[in-house]
Amino acid sequence: MTKYIFVTGGVASALGKGITSASIGRLLKSRGLRVTMLKFDPYVNVDAGTMNPHQHGEVFVTDDGAETDMDLGHYERFIDENLGRANNTTTGKIYNAVIGRERRGEYLGGTVQVIPHVTNEIKDEIRSLARSAGADVVIVEVGGTVGDIEGLPFLEAIRQFRRTVGDQHVMYMHVSLVPYLPAAGELKTKPTQHSVKELRSIGIQPDVIICRTQRPLMRAVKEKIALFCDVEPDAVIQAIDAQSIYEVPLILEDEGLGRIILRRLGLDHLPEPDLAEWREIVERIRHPQGSVRIALVGKYMGVEDSYVSVVEALHHGGIAHRCHVDVTKIDSEVVERWDQVELEAELSRYHGILVPPGFGARGVEGKVRAIRYAREHGVPFLGSCYGMQWAVVEFARHVCGLDGANTTEVDPQTPHPVISMLAEQRKIVEKGGTMRLGRYPCRLAPGSLAAQAYGVPEVGERHRHRYELNNAYRPALEAHGMRVSGVYPDQDLVEIIELPDHPWFVGTQFHGEYRSRPNRPHPLYQAFIRAALDRTAVTAGRP
Repeated sequence: MTKYIFVTGGVASALGKGITSASIGRLLKSRGLRVTMLKFDPYVNVDAGTMNPHQHGEVFVTDDGAETDMDLGHYERFIDENLGRANNTTTGKIYNAVIGRERRGEYLGGTVQVIPHVTNEIKDEIRSLARSAGADVVIVEVGGTVGDIEGLPFLEAIRQFRRTVGDQHVMYMHVSLVPYLPAAGELKTKPTQHSVKELRSIGIQPDVIICRTQRPLMRAVKEKIALFCDVEPDAVIQAIDAQSIYEVPLILEDEGLGRIILRRLGLDHLPEPDLAEWREIVERIRHPQGSVRIALVGKYMGVEDSYVSVVEALHHGGIAHRCHVDVTKIDSEVVERWDQVELEAELSRYHGILVPPGFGARGVEGKVRAIRYAREHGVPFLGSCYGMQWAVVEFARHVCGLDGANTTEVDPQTPHPVISMLAEQRKIVEKGGTMRLGRYPCRLAPGSLAAQAYGVPEVGERHRHRYELNNAYRPALEAHGMRVSGVYPDQDLVEIIELPDHPWFVGTQFHGEYRSRPNRPHPLYQAFIRAALDRTAVTAGRP
C-alpha cells in the first residue's frame, strides 16, 4: 500500500521545506522506491501563472503545461522525475472544484462546508495522485507556516488522512528554525517548541522534527526539543546550512533520517541507499577544477528565487565540466543607465552573458545593450525565451538596419515587428493558463551549435510565452547571418536562433532550464558553460 509523508513548516517561511522534501524523495528513490511529490499552496490563486516573481519567485512549467510553484522544479531536480499539474494544488484549485460540484448539484442539496467538503477534496487530490503515479511513497509538502489561517484546511485534511489510510501508512515531519542568538551565545529551542505546540493543537503530532540551524545541535539541545515536543531524540534531525542545496540529502542521510522513515513506515527490509551518483555530484561541487563568471542580466532582481531554474541550470553545466559557476545578477534597468565606458568595463569581467525570461517593457533596453556587447565582443551568449526575443530585436536593429525594430508586446506600433503575438493568442482575454505552455517538439538543423549540443535531430522542450519570431522577417535575418537552428515543425515556428560567425551565441524560445538536472545537465546550458570556459583563456590576465 502507498505510504504518505507530510511535511509542514514552522517559525518562519523560506526555511527550505521544498529542498527538505525533495531531499527526502532522493533518499527514498535511492532505495529503489517509486516516489512522487505534491505541493499544497494555500494561496487563493488557481495556479502560479499570474504571480509576480518579485512576490513568489519564478513560475515553474511542467511538460503538461502546468504553471506551478517553483518547488516543483526542486522536486524534479532531486528525484529526477517529470511532474505535472497533479503535483501542485492551491486553495483556488480546491475551491474551484468544490464550487463546480455544488453548481452541478453533486452535494444533493447539502450545505457545503470546509469540513467535510473542502477537506475531502484535498484528500481526494492526494489519493488521485498516488493512483495515477503508481507511487510507493507520496511526499506532500504543505506550503506556508503552521499558524497561517489560509493553511488550516490543508492541515486539517492531512490530520484526517491518517485515519483514512491507517496509522502505519502515514508519517508527519515538521521543519522548524532553531535560531542562534549571538548575545546569549545559545541556540534557542523555544520557537520550535511553540511551533510544534501549534501543530499539536490542530491534532498533528510530528514523528520527526527537522531543525534548520546555522550551528551544530549538541545532544543536549536535541534532547530538550525531544522532551518538549514528544519525539524520540534520534528523531530530532539537524539540517545545518550547506554550501550547496545538493548536499542536503547526504546531510539528512548522515543524520539517520532515511532509517527513521523506513522504520516508521514498515519499510526497513529495503537495502541501503545507492547514493554514489549523488555523492559524485557533491564531490564535483566541493572540488571544482576551474571557474567561470556569468552575468545574468534580468529585471526581477532583489528576490533570490526569481531565476532559480536558470541559476541551477548554470550550476548543472558547471557540474558537468567540474567547474565553479559564479553567477552575478545584474539589473537590466541599471545597464540602461550605464554610459558606454561603464558598460564595457562591467561586462568585460564576465566569460558569458545570459538574458533570462521575462515580460513587459521595463528594463528591456538594458538587455539589448548587454546582448549587443556579447555579440560584438565575442562573449558566449545564451538567451532564454524573452532573452532570445531581444537578441532578435538587437540583431534586427544593429545588423539588419531595421530601425525601430521591436516586439509588439512592448511597442504595438513598431515599424518592424520582428517579434509578434502568436495568431492563436490574439483573441484571448483571460491571462491565467492561456499562454503557449508545456512541452513541444523542436527539429534541429544539422551541423548547428544546437544539434552539436543535443546530439539528436529532434528534442522536446517546455514553453511559456505568447509571442514568437515573426516569420516574415526570417529572410532578412538569415540574409544578414542569423541561423534558425531549431523549429517547431507543425507550425514552422522558430525555436532556436544562433550566430555561426560568433564563438557561441544561442537563443531559445523555450525554457531549457526547466528540464535541467544536476545528474543530467541541459545540453545547451552545458555547452554554454563549455564556451565560457574557453573564454577564460581569451580573458586570462584581466581583472
